[in-house]
Amino acid sequence: MACSSAAALRTISSASVKLANSTSLTKSSSILVPFKLNNPSLITQCPRLQAATSCNFTVPKRSFTCRSQANSSDDPRPTKVQELHVYEINERDRGSPAYLRLSQKPVNSLGDLVPFSNKLYTGDLQKRVGITAGICILIENKPEKKGDRYEATYSFYFGDYGHIAVQGPYLTYEDTYLAVTGGSGIFEGVYGQVKLQQLVFPFKLFYTFYLKGIKDLPEVLLGKPVDPHPGVEPSPAAKACEPGAAIDNFTN
Repeated sequence: MACSSAAALRTISSASVKLANSTSLTKSSSILVPFKLNNPSLITQCPRLQAATSCNFTVPKRSFTCRSQANSSDDPRPTKVQELHVYEINERDRGSPAYLRLSQKPVNSLGDLVPFSNKLYTGDLQKRVGITAGICILIENKPEKKGDRYEATYSFYFGDYGHIAVQGPYLTYEDTYLAVTGGSGIFEGVYGQVKLQQLVFPFKLFYTFYLKGIKDLPEVLLGKPVDPHPGVEPSPAAKACEPGAAIDNFTN
């Protein structure tokens, strides 16, 4: 009796295992994900894989367009060129420029740094508007021209009106053009270039900005510029920052 009962239990257990395995396979077959086999011969050995790989799937295609930077019609910024003239004057009261001889050589050499900050006046020299602030990296000494070539990155600050950032070549022996790379305040979104004229290095410089991408400049920053020459000087009232001879909240 005990032997027949044991046999019956073994029969029931075996049947339960088979039923469970069959159910598990049925459930798993419903969630099979197609995949690619490195060995195609395995497909013929497994009917389930053969059925799975026979399914075709399509991936939706997405198209995109690239707007050309050369297409100016897509740029909403104003394209009118506005000229702005300013004088940069080193009045020897700001400890500028500082020469950091990182090359540790007796002559100006590649890698020497020159941080600077000078006063800024309107082109007619009647108003103080702010300061310049930046740094020059010496690229090459030009003994035959008695000067140096620098790569400059600096800003022109105009008090509450904001600032203009520029970058490019700064030559001590001739005029150059630098790129206008951006700005803040009324100069937000500005681009263009600026002409740098050396009058008395490093004490007097004259700049002519050719600005695009901004609204009309305020009259207080404009005015007929004084012809650039080594003898130019700001008006006494502008140098003293008297009322009416400096813009409101000028950068100092």
